[in-house]
Amino acid sequence: MNFANGALTEAVYYILLSLLEARHGYGIMQNAEELSHGRVKLAAGTLYGAINTLLEKGWITALPGAKNSRKKEYIITDAGRQTLLRELARLEELVNNGKALLKEESL
Repeated sequence: MNFANGALTEAVYYILLSLLEARHGYGIMQNAEELSHGRVKLAAGTLYGAINTLLEKGWITALPGAKNSRKKEYIITDAGRQTLLRELARLEELVNNGKALLKEESL
């Protein structure tokens, strides 16, 4: 999972969006699939690898859970929210450039 170029993968983008409210792994998987209209189907290994990376980057945090529960819930941090906002601006620029050039082409 390389974020060196500043662009997020679609999976990471939807994981972060899903964590605007606290969710456990299965809830993240379901929400990402729903938000992406079925395009993003996260396998457990992919999801938990991404979660570990996002935790290391400080973009998400694990919430304290019930003592007898194995389910961990996660939520986005302020740093993660800023990352989402930067990605949204990048995507808007891509879309706006494409619209402008395609509009010029059709004139």
